[in-house]
Amino acid sequence: MTLVKRILLAVLILAVLPTLYFMGALKWSYSDGERAGWVQKLSRKGWVCKTWEGELALVSQPGAPLEKFAFTIWDEQVADDLNRFIGKRVSLHYEEKVGLPTSCFGDTRYYVTKVTAVDDISLSPGVVVHTAPPMEAASAASAP
Repeated sequence: MTLVKRILLAVLILAVLPTLYFMGALKWSYSDGERAGWVQKLSRKGWVCKTWEGELALVSQPGAPLEKFAFTIWDEQVADDLNRFIGKRVSLHYEEKVGLPTSCFGDTRYYVTKVTAVDDISLSPGVVVHTAPPMEAASAASAP
């Protein structure tokens, strides 16, 4: 094998391996799940690569210390959905991605893929506070 062919093969390998690594890291999730709480903060950040970064306040029981869940959103539609629920209780479906090497992918390892409004607030096992329906639903129900 000539020197030129060896150099071309080495360059090809050095180009293909990182590409395969990034494709695998973006596609594969280490874990996924749901977190429920109140959206405290949501902002679009980044110099070149803009991502949505947010915080969810988690409260497990009354009187317990506040725990914050930091997350990243890539999808603009999910960010728009979440913007409507700022200050309200929501459930976030997330995927944890491990191995993304730069902050261009976001500030956290947790990437939110879906947002759902939560109407009931669980204070402890067996104790649930029901929240009032939205004003539009209440006025539509009372209309003749």
